[in-house]
Amino acid sequence: MRKITVGAMVSMDGVMQAPGGPAEDPTRGFTFGGWVMSYFDEAFGEELDHLFSADFDLLLGRKTYEIFAAYWPYYDEDDADGGIAKRFNEISKYVVSRSGEVDTGWAGSVLLRGMADVKRLKQEDGPALVTQGSTELVHALLANDLVDAMTIFTVPIVLGGGKKLFADGAVPGSFKLARSRVTPNGVIIGHYAREGVLTIGDMPPESPSAREIARRARMARED
Repeated sequence: MRKITVGAMVSMDGVMQAPGGPAEDPTRGFTFGGWVMSYFDEAFGEELDHLFSADFDLLLGRKTYEIFAAYWPYYDEDDADGGIAKRFNEISKYVVSRSGEVDTGWAGSVLLRGMADVKRLKQEDGPALVTQGSTELVHALLANDLVDAMTIFTVPIVLGGGKKLFADGAVPGSFKLARSRVTPNGVIIGHYAREGVLTIGDMPPESPSAREIARRARMARED
């Protein structure tokens, strides 16, 4: 069985839209495209390399796939990041598109038509499936309880709006922080592994005060 790892760059208020440049995703009037680039440093790059250090295939939503397909096949592999370009071009790329209206001409690309296809792919033997961007796909993966690990780069900025990493509808569950790092630019990188079901607790007073009893009664009426 394959594992699915979500890789995401987010602001402090959870926005993951267009971190790399204004042309990535200007929808909904988003005007801060490229917000992550001034925080990129050596440590940030090392953690990205760690995300892609083991064998993997890419699992992408249509919009992110189209960005990658228009960039990485044309990247000069002699440049500093040529290693990751070579890997992206060689591995399998799975693009999820309900409509199927996507050009899968990038070598090694496979079209998936929805979560049923993703679930079948996950059951197969093979390397891990790593996402990048792909907000709607990530929401669907979380809603179907298909995420095994997450690597989240939290950038110390507030964007005020945009497409967010987490949305209502995710299956509740707990993750364990496997490793973390803070870059010199203040980016917090957490590598999380799925641990299990969500557990809850309570710290009730031995004898609720009259004010607490009244508060609970008011909440019950307002519900």
